[in-house]
Amino acid sequence: MDDLFAKDKKIELNRMPLAARMAPRTLEEFAGQEKILGKGKLLRSVIELDKTGSIILFGPPGCGKSALAKVIANQTGGFFQEINAVTSGVEELRKISKQAEQRWSISAQKTILLVDEIHHFNRSQQDALLPDVEKGNLVLIGITTENPFFYVNAALVSRSQVFEFTRLQDEDLMFILENALQDEEHGFGRLAVKIEEEAVSHLIKVANGDARKMLNALELAVLSTKPDKKGAINIDLAIAEESIQKKAIVYDKKDDQHYDTISAFIKSMRGSDPDAALYWLAKMVYGGEDPRFIARRIAICAAEDVGNADPLALVISNAAFQIIELVGMPEGRIPLAQAAVYVACAPKSNASYLGIEKALAEIEHGELLEVPDHLKDANLDREQLGHGKGYKYPHDFPGGYVAQEYLPKKKKYYQPKDIGFEKKIKERLKKE
Repeated sequence: MDDLFAKDKKIELNRMPLAARMAPRTLEEFAGQEKILGKGKLLRSVIELDKTGSIILFGPPGCGKSALAKVIANQTGGFFQEINAVTSGVEELRKISKQAEQRWSISAQKTILLVDEIHHFNRSQQDALLPDVEKGNLVLIGITTENPFFYVNAALVSRSQVFEFTRLQDEDLMFILENALQDEEHGFGRLAVKIEEEAVSHLIKVANGDARKMLNALELAVLSTKPDKKGAINIDLAIAEESIQKKAIVYDKKDDQHYDTISAFIKSMRGSDPDAALYWLAKMVYGGEDPRFIARRIAICAAEDVGNADPLALVISNAAFQIIELVGMPEGRIPLAQAAVYVACAPKSNASYLGIEKALAEIEHGELLEVPDHLKDANLDREQLGHGKGYKYPHDFPGGYVAQEYLPKKKKYYQPKDIGFEKKIKERLKKE
């Protein structure tokens, strides 16, 4: 009977995809998320002591949320139950709740309920969970790729500890991949798999912190590659590209390609070529460049090269940066593209940039000018020292302007150009 059970278990295991087979069973096997699961961290401690309360885990796909839930299931003495919010409803939740009450009254065994994709529950479904979580009848583990503070009932969030997962680091993915190749029971340890270093680097790079994506590609590569005459399964870069459906490009975020590409991107925007700007943007996005770095460079270009010729360029660039922080990638490529195209197509003026450079050079190498008395703060010493005396408040004059000296010596730093909105600024300054 034991042999039959073991055989059935082995058949069931072989049916599972590699990513499911390689899911960690203990905290020691878990890779990544050191900020919340490192030695001595709160979440690790409560899991080890089997004192887990209701928690919500959120973060990008393939970073270990479901894997951690399974680790908790393996280590808890409670009854573990799993549902998916996409296919479950209020009726099923009520049934689970009733069973949990019976379980506790009969054997004092707690019930841990894993709700995958909890953000798909509507308001009434989330409300149905609330009383049981509040009473402790159910210990909730909610998993979501969305920010729970936006998508989960505030009352439910307030009764749970919220932990944010981040994308796995390259070293974490390498650890997972090596385990998959060496593990004889759950991975490919019984096969003679030889994978080139370039292929490994490509799988890790394209996975972009998603262990499931990397393991799915590895499994496809191994299963679709015929062994050679010696029985070895040789995986090169071409096979890795095919299995993960993304070709390798020469783009190292720490190498010359990083600096050369961002330089070409900025110069294309400065040169008013939106097509070239989009190409270099696409190369950076495809290569896994940090979108916040790209957004910062667009904003700098908007200020330095467009300036007051079209002040809206800086507004749109700043909006793109903020949207990146809210939605992340891959959707973030869209506001990045909009901002890059706008900056590229906008009229150009570097007058503001040249102005601050001239002023800074004056401060560093020239004579330091004192603030004129009529411009000084007059709150405390107007009577004694005459500070602020004679200052003309522009709003007291027609058009909100009055001729007045703001520097003790005449200087010219800002020289607006006859381009875009800056042309209007230039005309206005001439009149005044």
